[in-house]
Amino acid sequence: MKLTSRVALNLSLVMIPVLALWAALFYVAVVDEINDEADDALEGYAELIIIRHLAGRELPPLNDGSNNSYQLRPVDSLYAATHPHISYQDVAWYIPEKGETEPARVFTTIFCNNRAEWFELQVATPTFEKDDLLMTVLGCIIFLCFVLLIVGVGLTMWVFRRAMRPLYRLLHWLDRYLPGHEVEPLSNETDIAEFNRLNEVAEQMVNRAEELYDRQKQFIGNASHELQTPLAVLGNRLEWMLDSLHLDEEQMAEVLRLLSTQRHLVRLNRNLLLLTKIDNQQFPESVAVDLVGLVCAEQEILSEMYEERRISCTLSLPENFVVVMNESLASILVTNLMRNAYLHSEEGGKVRFSIEGHSLIVENEGDEALDGERIFERFYQGSKREGSTGLGLALVRAIAESYGIALHYAFEGGQHRFCLTWPS
Repeated sequence: MKLTSRVALNLSLVMIPVLALWAALFYVAVVDEINDEADDALEGYAELIIIRHLAGRELPPLNDGSNNSYQLRPVDSLYAATHPHISYQDVAWYIPEKGETEPARVFTTIFCNNRAEWFELQVATPTFEKDDLLMTVLGCIIFLCFVLLIVGVGLTMWVFRRAMRPLYRLLHWLDRYLPGHEVEPLSNETDIAEFNRLNEVAEQMVNRAEELYDRQKQFIGNASHELQTPLAVLGNRLEWMLDSLHLDEEQMAEVLRLLSTQRHLVRLNRNLLLLTKIDNQQFPESVAVDLVGLVCAEQEILSEMYEERRISCTLSLPENFVVVMNESLASILVTNLMRNAYLHSEEGGKVRFSIEGHSLIVENEGDEALDGERIFERFYQGSKREGSTGLGLALVRAIAESYGIALHYAFEGGQHRFCLTWPS
């Protein structure tokens, strides 16, 4: 999950309960304010009735055109002593004039006249349906909360994205960085101290990585160069032993195994030295190379080499496909891919080489997909095969990257498919 999505989710989870609590408090405050206004009106109306009653004047009619109605009844002293003299209630009040019961706010008071007679006065005024009010307020609050949530999260994300721009620029710079390639200058000015510090650390780490990469290339190149002579001497001595010494069958077999190991080391050393030269861009010469001719020539060689394994080959090639690159590297690029297809095909298998548009496609049969993220790493071998150094596909990737050629692997319909696409 992206950082912005995580912030939006957490912000929503915090705002929703806060807005819900605010809605509940708002509803309680509205109801309390309405009751206060109703109570003030009831107290004034009750005071008018009590004054008229104590003065012996005519009381207001029950239906005086207002929303207020009242009941006045005598009570005994015991009732007056055991009941509160002032109280407020929400009740269902029957209105004779309307012949129906409606919710009402009722003010009840008990008073005594100058003859020590006690009376209970109940004054009522129609009020609102709380359920209707609750649903109305709830609907308005939900809409308001939704709008506030969208606006709040939207504004927050907008501010957050503006504040995080230096981080995204730094991430894009790191994404474009490849060891061994020219490092782009980091242009990421900001007045935020933490981001400036992060920029400094990132540049320091890239510089250290470049330094270590250069040291590694230099070490591999020097080591490969120094190993050439000892390996050549070792091979010559082993061949001399086979030719000059009278060895029995067991000794000869042992020397042949040593010679096979020596030749494997020679190939490995040669490939490492070649990788170093490619990394150091020591193949600057570029000429027009016809890949169709390279594919056909290499196919004839491989067919003879693997004739005993009865591998059938299908070619689908145009008349020509000319690219501009170093001729030696073009040969290595094509040869390694085609040889890899033959090497990893079972006896009686099928391989196919084709050129479509600007792409060279190499296919061979297989039982399961390879690890697409690791097959181009140096020394990685999904299934160990005799004669494989684990550097063939690493060489292919190094050459492809140096010329901007797209390299893609896929496993479809029981076929391993390697595709090289030259820029048009």
